[in-house]
Amino acid sequence: MSPPKPPAPALAAPEQAEGVTPMPWTDWRRSTPARIALGRAGVAIPTDETLRFGLAHAMARDAIHTPLDTAALQATLEQAGHGVLQVRSQAADRTEYLRRPDLGRRLAPADAQRLRELAAAAGPAPELCVVVGDGLSSLAVQRHAAPLLAALLPRLSLGWRLAPVVLVQQARVAVADEVGEALGARLSVILIGERPGLSSPDSLGIYLTHDPRVGRNDAQRNCVSNVRPEGLHYPQAAHKLAWLIRQALQRGLSGVALKDDSEAEPWLPDAAPRPDSLVSTPPSSQEKT
Repeated sequence: MSPPKPPAPALAAPEQAEGVTPMPWTDWRRSTPARIALGRAGVAIPTDETLRFGLAHAMARDAIHTPLDTAALQATLEQAGHGVLQVRSQAADRTEYLRRPDLGRRLAPADAQRLRELAAAAGPAPELCVVVGDGLSSLAVQRHAAPLLAALLPRLSLGWRLAPVVLVQQARVAVADEVGEALGARLSVILIGERPGLSSPDSLGIYLTHDPRVGRNDAQRNCVSNVRPEGLHYPQAAHKLAWLIRQALQRGLSGVALKDDSEAEPWLPDAAPRPDSLVSTPPSSQEKT
């Protein structure tokens, strides 16, 4: 059955100022954050709407350029019981990251080697590795990565081996392929900031790839997008993701060959964490970063 949708947040649809010619569909503004029925002042867009557009554009630019606070996020994840590793892509800084998307798809060589060494010392390979990358919205990752993982863990099968959570700075989606390959994981999942929109600067995306390795393409991934309270709420996103993880591991595939039929499965809106729920455990030789 389909999961119930969480109550829609109250939308601050401002009353239109005196002197603004209203549109016939003005009442629709109460139901969506989209820029509709803006009205007009003479032949122009009203000044207050022009200012709101400028603010939204500035928030989107800030989401792209603001660095991810990796220390704070690592502390939050470790408090929840996760082992955490920090690595970087081959992009040296944000400017290079934006100009050279290809560098964001590969790990810095030293970090790739470190992950391989840790995997060799850790024993049996993990079923799942979770990667958290800043992507194009560090704001999304800062706000939503930890709550999403908290909602996901109770939905995973007991007995699975999880790798430490890997935080990647200057990350693109495909960097999770190299992380998963280095750790020997059967499946990689990356939580990453999506390109900001003018009404959603903090949208989190999730990409899942079976048998991760360098050279995978987008057709071999599954995607869950717009994870945030105003979009796909954490329990709904966790339900979808857990279903996809189970099916990918059972069937040995992901991407276009794996259709999302998670709505057919009973939905647990507020699954309570079990005492023995799996939490990622770092190898004994893990370095503290």
